[in-house]
Amino acid sequence: MTHIIEKTDLNKQVFRVVLDAPLIARKASPGQFVIVRVDDAGERIPLTISDYDREKGTITLVVQVAGATTLQFSKLNAGDVLADVVGPLGKPTELNGIKRAAVIGGGVGCAIAYPVARELSRMGAQVDGVIGFRNRELVILENEFEEACASLHLMTDDGSAGDKGLVTDALKKLIESGVRYDRVFAIGPLVMMKFVSALTREYGIPTVVSMNPIMIDGTGMCGGCRLTVGGKMCFACIDGPDFDGHQVDFDEMIMRSKTYADFEKHAYEEGCNLFAGRCE
Repeated sequence: MTHIIEKTDLNKQVFRVVLDAPLIARKASPGQFVIVRVDDAGERIPLTISDYDREKGTITLVVQVAGATTLQFSKLNAGDVLADVVGPLGKPTELNGIKRAAVIGGGVGCAIAYPVARELSRMGAQVDGVIGFRNRELVILENEFEEACASLHLMTDDGSAGDKGLVTDALKKLIESGVRYDRVFAIGPLVMMKFVSALTREYGIPTVVSMNPIMIDGTGMCGGCRLTVGGKMCFACIDGPDFDGHQVDFDEMIMRSKTYADFEKHAYEEGCNLFAGRCE
């Protein structure tokens, strides 16, 4: 069992938990993830580590309520326990040799992008952060990004916070201003990563994306997280989750991501009824 030390709601659909997990914290690096089971009968869900503290022996997860299990998770509080947390899994993000980078986060993907930006800054790189959300109410981790980045560009679809537009608008403006990036990191919705990668391909900028498809065991045995990269089949859990954004078949991934949408929606609605909550 893993104890929840702290629980904070970041907005109506996203919450942050700090877990007592000293063995995972000791080995964790940016880009890696854990597999969580909320209870003994629950499904296994992959969640990327948003932060870790080796001295305190804690890891931090930022979770978006997207289905029945994450809804159940959201009802837990400090002092409650999770059935088990396995990790760290996946390959750490490669950060060596970078002098200047753009770190792009979209929605809850900002929770994955943040440790990348922070570690790059710690290693001496100059980091331009670009984070995007639909509106002001959904903005998360703005202060954390401001501390980690040399510059931060906040974008919202409706202009209610930061500048109105998409993360690709801000990135294109930075590139066309003459900034030369060694690498761009894009983490967020599949569509966002697809168009960031399409933009950077035009300018020949190496781009890393973090892929989070359906995943069960997290060790390459089930094959649920397979994706096509450069015409070859890869597994996100053991070959990734980071991949060359210019090589990923995003259209295939977008199609596969919808496979269980109807089942997940039904389970979520049943969960709302169970917890007497609201499906917003």
